[in-house]
Amino acid sequence: MSIYRKILKSKKENQKIFSILIDPDKHSEQSLLKSIKHANKAKVDLMLIGGSLLNKDCLEKSISIIKKNSKIPLLLFPGNTMQLSNQADGILLLSLISGRNPEMLIGKHVIAAPFLKKTNLEIIPTGYMLIESGKITSASYMSNTIPIPNDKNDIAVSTATAGEMLGLKMIYMDAGSGAMTSVSNEMIQAVSKSINIPLIIGGGIKTEKQVKEKFAAGADIIVVGNALEENPTLINSLSKIIK
Repeated sequence: MSIYRKILKSKKENQKIFSILIDPDKHSEQSLLKSIKHANKAKVDLMLIGGSLLNKDCLEKSISIIKKNSKIPLLLFPGNTMQLSNQADGILLLSLISGRNPEMLIGKHVIAAPFLKKTNLEIIPTGYMLIESGKITSASYMSNTIPIPNDKNDIAVSTATAGEMLGLKMIYMDAGSGAMTSVSNEMIQAVSKSINIPLIIGGGIKTEKQVKEKFAAGADIIVVGNALEENPTLINSLSKIIK
């Protein structure tokens, strides 16, 4: 069964999915192995790998280490067309629908298409929405776009709905790496009620309470990144809540 079909099955059965985001630039080989060990023990459902900007040229090596040490499905979460690899299981093909930068809506996808067509990657078209988090994040700066204001639920709903109507298979609302505040529960609830495709929430999620609230509001998948880099053992407590 494909990764996406498993996600749809989980959504239908109201089973929540816990995903961790790995930024290769922020890991040494030792710390990456430690995170993988915790993820395996906690039975994490998905791993995402990527970042807004990678300087260390260690994506391929990081993917290789993950695949050798874990059977958890691994999806590329690319910040640009340099972050592509056939070693992963699939890719969230992100279209930044919250912004008006054509390069992030379709331009980069055209460049990546010939490579992706030749791979065995499972391609999951995903509407990516940046949500204001109290600070300028790497994602908003690098994409040259303005996030949706965190109190404008109507804009978020209309944007997500448009993404679904365009045929995108998932919606990913992200407060961004290092966010001061996460996507509000009210916005999650409003968007969740307006779409039928899986809803992913990431950015600024650091506590068990937040995880419970995001899922209760309507998130299908929670993605945690920065918090786990600071405290890898947090995977275990967060996973227990979800399971």
